[in-house]
Amino acid sequence: MNKFKIFSLALVASATVAQAQDIKEAKKAIDAEQFQKAKSLLKSIIKAKPSDGEANFVLGNIYLNQSVVDSAKIYYLNGLEASDRKNLNYIGLGQIDLDSKNAASAQANFGLATKDMKRKDVDEYIYIGKAYSNSNNPDYNAAITSLKRALAIEPQNATALLAIGDAYYGANNQNEAYKAYRDAFTADPTLLRAKMQLGVLLKGAKSYDEAIKAFNEVIALNPSYGPVYRELAETYYKWARNKPSTSKTNLQNAITNYEKYLSLTDYSLDSKMRHADFLILVKDYKSLETVANKMIAEDKVNPRIYRYLGYSAYENGNIDVALKSLEDYVKVPSNKVIAKDYLYLGFAKIKKGTDAAGVVEASAFEAGLTDIKKAVAMEPLAVEDLGDFGKELFTKKQYNQAAAIYELSAANADQKNYLNDNVYYGISLYYANANKANGAADAAALTKADAAFDRVLVASPTYDEAYLYKGRINNLLEKDDLIIKNYEEYIAKTTAKGAEELAKPATVKKIVESYNSIGAAYANTDKAKAIEYFNKSLVLDPTNDYAAKSVKALK
Repeated sequence: MNKFKIFSLALVASATVAQAQDIKEAKKAIDAEQFQKAKSLLKSIIKAKPSDGEANFVLGNIYLNQSVVDSAKIYYLNGLEASDRKNLNYIGLGQIDLDSKNAASAQANFGLATKDMKRKDVDEYIYIGKAYSNSNNPDYNAAITSLKRALAIEPQNATALLAIGDAYYGANNQNEAYKAYRDAFTADPTLLRAKMQLGVLLKGAKSYDEAIKAFNEVIALNPSYGPVYRELAETYYKWARNKPSTSKTNLQNAITNYEKYLSLTDYSLDSKMRHADFLILVKDYKSLETVANKMIAEDKVNPRIYRYLGYSAYENGNIDVALKSLEDYVKVPSNKVIAKDYLYLGFAKIKKGTDAAGVVEASAFEAGLTDIKKAVAMEPLAVEDLGDFGKELFTKKQYNQAAAIYELSAANADQKNYLNDNVYYGISLYYANANKANGAADAAALTKADAAFDRVLVASPTYDEAYLYKGRINNLLEKDDLIIKNYEEYIAKTTAKGAEELAKPATVKKIVESYNSIGAAYANTDKAKAIEYFNKSLVLDPTNDYAAKSVKALK
């Protein structure tokens, strides 16, 4: 072999090693959630060597993870034209099939990926396992089966152990997930994600202080590992939600750690959107509006930015901006509209139709309510976000409108505000009828109010105020037997609480109301009973004019 040929072979070998290093660097960047950096590295590899099938596959995976399916598919198809490791790209196409719920096509693609595997190959099994776990329609059992095939060949393969840990975690098998993550980190102590996932398990178990300790151990190993700060941020956020007494401090810790996470990513539009999603979680709408406006200045193409602008503008009182942003977003068929989009759009329409006195224009309310109903139809638990809006209407004495909002949530026993929403639903319907200037009470609405308080008593049997409201409702319905029954129940429940409760001025007032209402209910059928109850009122409140006049009239 002449010197020229030796020199040429040396160059080829050097280029191959450099390219392998670039792939490794790209994978490290992906693990660190520095996706723009990873994309740049992979595109450089593909430009230098179009025949590199793995680079196309890994790049396709980034786009698929970011839900840019068209770009992902382009790279997978390009990868199939490559001469080196082109088979991996069938796995990417297989995950697209899984996302489309086409399991048969996915199986066929996975079969093509594994058809020419050598006896000691494991990467295909690992990537197939990840595809099953990462799909929009995950099949964790299939993922575990594929990953076990890889581990049968290489029991200490850290990547396979991490991936099977993720599959067990997805399948809610916490014990096996813990073991797999621990074994992955033991097999490769540089695999920080495996150690981080041990903290994620603690976070899921609501052991927030222990999770934070685990994440800080990761930081001690590498303070520049970005994803651990995101996990810290989410842990502090969940801790704040689950323990309101810690809310102020923990929410600030959440924001600080998320900003740290963001500083360690590449400030791509994708990472900024993840930041925006987090700002929604922690309800930092001032920052969200600033971030959204900056994103629009940088990229007027991605429509999701208008979601963020719509939410934040609404929360910050910029109703016209909120309306335009959300209307522009939901009207485009290709945009992935979620329940919260319609929820905010409905709120904005109602707020736009509300005057300075708090009165809502009827057509504006109906238009907004239609969008809110769309949100609830898409996601029944969207009703958990209705309580504050309903209460705002209630406070402004828009009782019928408040009742229409609470009606959407009062029947959903699975939502966290079920008890409170039923209370406000019942009270809203009651006041809507009690305050009528003209005309008879709406019997159908009052019957719904009575049923709401029945649900309250099932959910919370000690909520004695329910009997008081049931008495008031039946007063409006002029049902004497139910007036007597419910007010007497209220008196009995309150009396059982003892002298201290009975001495409270607010309680005395309610018991006087109860005696007077029972007396009035008996007035037409049993005058002696009526007088008895009015006299009980006068014992508690000797100046009660209604009781005194009623006794006089009945004698």
